[in-house]
Amino acid sequence: YTLSRDGHVRGDVLYRLWKPRTQARVELVLYFLFFFPGVLALVFAGLDYAGESWFYKEVSVMSPANVPIFQFKMIIPFAGGLLFIQGLAQVCRCIICIKTGKWPAHLEDVEEMETMLLKQGKG
Repeated sequence: YTLSRDGHVRGDVLYRLWKPRTQARVELVLYFLFFFPGVLALVFAGLDYAGESWFYKEVSVMSPANVPIFQFKMIIPFAGGLLFIQGLAQVCRCIICIKTGKWPAHLEDVEEMETMLLKQGKG
């Protein structure tokens, strides 16, 4: 969610001084150098981890009821897959910025519950 809303903190002093096209080019390179390899490592390691757990029908050793937990470990590769898809969307944003010279606007399709309640209370 934070990646799709460009909410991550950037510590680079130079980044904000660059033109949008330069920012997009640098981000595009960094996505392929760091983001995608890291996410793919998460997906494949998570698949191995979850697959082994599924094979042994792993249960919680902390519970006297032996609660099965192997299904929940599938969340790891699933979350990595979703993160990979969002990375593809970010790459598309970079390509659009390189072509047009400006960043596409982030959609504001989600509103915080507190904000909605405050609006209802005032109206």
